[in-house]
Amino acid sequence: MRHFQQLPESQAAMLFHRIPADFTRNSPPDLLAVALGATLYAPAIRPTLAADLARCHRDGLMSLVCCLEDAIRDDEVDDAEVNLAHQLRRFADEEPDGPLMFIRVRHPDQIYRMAERLGDAMRVVSGFVLPKFRPDESGRAGVQAVHDIAAATALPVYAMPVMETPEIAHAETRLPTLVQIRHLLDQFKDRVLAVRVGVTDLCGWYGLRRPAELTAWDLGLISTTLTDIINVMARRDRGGYVISGPVWEYFTGGERVLKPLLRESPFADHDPNGRILRRKLVRDALDGLIREILLDRANGLTGKTIIHPSHAAAVHALSVVSHEEYSDAVVIAADANGAGGVLRSAYANKMNEVRPHFAWAKLTLLRAQLFGVAAEGVTFVDFLDASVDRELVA
Repeated sequence: MRHFQQLPESQAAMLFHRIPADFTRNSPPDLLAVALGATLYAPAIRPTLAADLARCHRDGLMSLVCCLEDAIRDDEVDDAEVNLAHQLRRFADEEPDGPLMFIRVRHPDQIYRMAERLGDAMRVVSGFVLPKFRPDESGRAGVQAVHDIAAATALPVYAMPVMETPEIAHAETRLPTLVQIRHLLDQFKDRVLAVRVGVTDLCGWYGLRRPAELTAWDLGLISTTLTDIINVMARRDRGGYVISGPVWEYFTGGERVLKPLLRESPFADHDPNGRILRRKLVRDALDGLIREILLDRANGLTGKTIIHPSHAAAVHALSVVSHEEYSDAVVIAADANGAGGVLRSAYANKMNEVRPHFAWAKLTLLRAQLFGVAAEGVTFVDFLDASVDRELVA
């Protein structure tokens, strides 16, 4: 698997200073956690699921979640399990080399049951998403089940717990709950790929829903919750967990009150199609998604949950490391064993302080390995333009 593998080689050669590296399901978990990128959710009941997954992978998606929980009705669970097993067995025969596939379960017993239903087809499943995760017996049973399946199959199977319960949403219980969750996950650290955040559920505890013109970070209750989750779960000095960005739930725009969030100049300077591309992004409410991705990364989140394939282009375009970021990260990482101090950026616009910027440099170089480094003068607009379906831009 490789990000941007859908691009022609000649186009990739023009866009990238460094081409994204290949990875497999057997790659180290710290690499896979960043490689997730845009993670698409799909209902497990879909009769065309295998074909849909294959198409999404060909179009550039590297991680998908087949949902047995909120995406299906209670009376569909048995049928969904049967369908999912059938679809993934078919997928394993036709598309054995990717993408990273996960199953979102309702309860721990479903992990064992799905592994039994899948049999040899478990080889295409990279793990299980554990929704509404709590530091109780149910939470422990979930990660224990993932550990058991990995041991029984000798496959790289991981857990991705989701932070979305009222204990996380409510201020008086949040920090104690997060600390307990961290202690529980630390006992299974080699089986936890990433921590996910259920912003839709967190909003639901307060009767909130962010409009397409605002980001999760604009909602005070949610931004405070996200900050606490990052603070407890992602500390770099104690081997913190990768935390994925929350879902963006809009895939077409509606009536707008606020101005679009995308500046015109980066698109106008691009080429004659730049303004057309910007209009499409605004029309489909993707300007809000782009702003949220930038705020996610600035606050320490990696990748994003998506519910529509059209969102992947923005997530991945903004995951490419700019030539400037890469230049700074290389210099900082190279001097990590030295005396520290301050280095002048090659772009002559900032200082690089070796010790405090070292963790950032390591993460940036890991992202560069997986999503590539943009050539000098190439911006996220170029990657968006290359990735967006040309038929949809007009």
